[in-house]
Amino acid sequence: GLFLAFQYPHAVPGVSVAQFLRSAVNAVRKARNGGEDDPISVAEFRKDLTAAMEELKVPREMTSRYLNDGFSGGEKKRVEILQMAMLKPRMAVLDETDSGLDIDALKIVAEGVRKLAGPDTGALVITHYQRILDYIEPDFVHVFVDGKIVESGGPELAHKLEAEGYDAFQPEAVGGAS
Repeated sequence: GLFLAFQYPHAVPGVSVAQFLRSAVNAVRKARNGGEDDPISVAEFRKDLTAAMEELKVPREMTSRYLNDGFSGGEKKRVEILQMAMLKPRMAVLDETDSGLDIDALKIVAEGVRKLAGPDTGALVITHYQRILDYIEPDFVHVFVDGKIVESGGPELAHKLEAEGYDAFQPEAVGGAS
């Protein structure tokens, strides 16, 4: 039930996106079925994959390419969101999903996260920048400094961080000494 999207996803030459996704879907199905094999049929997998790709605006030819091999930053992140859609985790941890994305790719990836997160799937979005939060409105924002949460709040906290920087959240600035 836990999905992790990496800041810098690794390439896997020789394994196509479709092969990887079908193997991953089958592994999740087996785990959810108490260890019993319950492989997804090719027809059902293609139907689910095609629907997810259309929903997330992932080009069809992407699935025949080797996983992340020669992909741009935006392509890697789109494929990760596609993985999230196919695996349907209970919780997704997205580590700097906005890293290396141009504005068009950022919008597409953020829209995908917004569509997938909800009552059945939680999302923890780790970022250093406000820009992805312009497209994904968070329920909660936590500011980390030196590995510790120094302040928590709603979306307005991200705007404060963007305007004032991390210096506003240093112990001296928030009324305490270290």
